[in-house]
Amino acid sequence: MSLRERIENKLNEAFTPERLTVIDESHQHAGHQPDITGTGETHMRVQIVSESFSGKSRVDRHRAINALLKPELDAGLHALAIEVAAPGEATRF
Repeated sequence: MSLRERIENKLNEAFTPERLTVIDESHQHAGHQPDITGTGETHMRVQIVSESFSGKSRVDRHRAINALLKPELDAGLHALAIEVAAPGEATRF
């Protein structure tokens, strides 16, 4: 199972999202550091809409996702961009 799939599974289980997209953006970061070649799954973007985030601050939403995905970050995920909303909130995704 790919890292992207593991992230999707964890987010689906934890937040039961109405919308969820996990995008591998690793190729866009090739050469930013000597060990980042653009291959592999090092940079991910999460776009998620879930009722779980209603009434929570942006910081609390990000903390919840970062805490859930800490094992992936500890295991080599270099960067995680998070775009999060509750249902009915405006999004850019």
